[in-house]
Amino acid sequence: LLVEDEPAVRAITLRMLERAGYRVLAASGGAEALTLARDHSGPIALLVSDLVMPEMNGREIADELVRRRPGIRVMFISGYAESTLGERGLVEGREQLLSKPFTRESLTRMVRAVLDAH
Repeated sequence: LLVEDEPAVRAITLRMLERAGYRVLAASGGAEALTLARDHSGPIALLVSDLVMPEMNGREIADELVRRRPGIRVMFISGYAESTLGERGLVEGREQLLSKPFTRESLTRMVRAVLDAH
């Protein structure tokens, strides 16, 4: 499940993941992501979410999805510095965070690592 409020970034990231062979549900924000997750009957292995978005941030989306779907893995993407995100309480140092801009290789490498982590 990909959550990104910027349409161009969402489209590019979706294309990168699909070309790597992943099936992707894409949402423009928290409410849409939670609705997609609720209505999707199959498993959702991974949440890839932007951290800083209007209305609902990536941390809030992740917390709710983990509650609803225990076992879902979480990976964040952000254009903000990790120190800034930590000051806002958005990252705690244990999450996987990929900085924007990212390459297809760095995205797919981190996705694979998060999915393979036990």
